[in-house]
Amino acid sequence: MNTSGNKQKANRAIAGGALVGVANGLFGGGGGMVAVPVMTGMLGYSPRRAHATAIAVIAPVCLISALPYIIGGWLNLSLVIPAALGNMAGGVIGAKLLKILPARAVNLAFVVLMLAAGIRMVM
Repeated sequence: MNTSGNKQKANRAIAGGALVGVANGLFGGGGGMVAVPVMTGMLGYSPRRAHATAIAVIAPVCLISALPYIIGGWLNLSLVIPAALGNMAGGVIGAKLLKILPARAVNLAFVVLMLAAGIRMVM
């Protein structure tokens, strides 16, 4: 058992998780966009595994990150349920697509989405 290697990987996971949490809390979302590069770059996950794991990681991060917004009264309750329903449906569709699409196609779609989001932010 390689405890030194396991400890290093755990430390990288904690540091990467902190980056994801900061991004999610600071921007009100986007932690999943940070989680995938963290998992592939810092932790050596395959892109497919990183995308799948990001979903499980980001759910509790979103709940915790939402608390200050909820407490601050910044939450638009009239949109929460419809948006949540759409997100759940989209999540199921996305998970099914992740199983069947080639990893290269998923990576390319992710890059295009990140670039489009970045361009949109500076326009």
